Amino acid sequence: MRLIPDALKALSPSRLAEGDPLPPEDRVVTGSILALEDLYHAQAPRLLRFFARRADRQDANDLMQESFARLADAGAVPGKSIEQPEAYLNGIAANLLRNRAKSALQRSLARQVPVEEASLAGPDMIAMLEARDLLDRIQNALMRLSPKTRDIFLAHRVDGFSYNDIAKRTGLSLKGVEWHMTKAIAHLDRVLRSR
Repeated sequence: MRLIPDALKALSPSRLAEGDPLPPEDRVVTGSILALEDLYHAQAPRLLRFFARRADRQDANDLMQESFARLADAGAVPGKSIEQPEAYLNGIAANLLRNRAKSALQRSLARQVPVEEASLAGPDMIAMLEARDLLDRIQNALMRLSPKTRDIFLAHRVDGFSYNDIAKRTGLSLKGVEWHMTKAIAHLDRVLRSR
């Protein structure tokens, strides 16, 4: 992985004039392209992990590249020398994350709408009346059932008892419980269909 070439080239005009010889490959000079490349190779993996833990993984590489680009821009200023480039790079990385957090907060605040200005949906009065009417009709239909059939229906549908449990509690056979349930369901179906 290589740093953006323009960022590396940004350092050369401040240190080397046209026609000046380049330093040897094994010599690292503070502020030179070689120093930035060495710093990149040494710090890029650590910086990538730093951003991956604190930002979206897909943005980590962009943030790392942006950090090195800003470091290269800062090092390209004539007469300015960065004494501790690792620490400077860490500061750039922390500031990038802070700036992203501030931008996200500003975007979030810009999308907020005060409660006074928001049109909140109230309860649907028609739906409430229809639901109340349906409950009244079901309750009236249940009251027209015989007490035994009503108790068996409610034990199964409301209390969640199985047919076997109801048969044991009432002393009826399983077929008897099924008959009462069929009677109750048919009655409720007739009442609810005849609106």
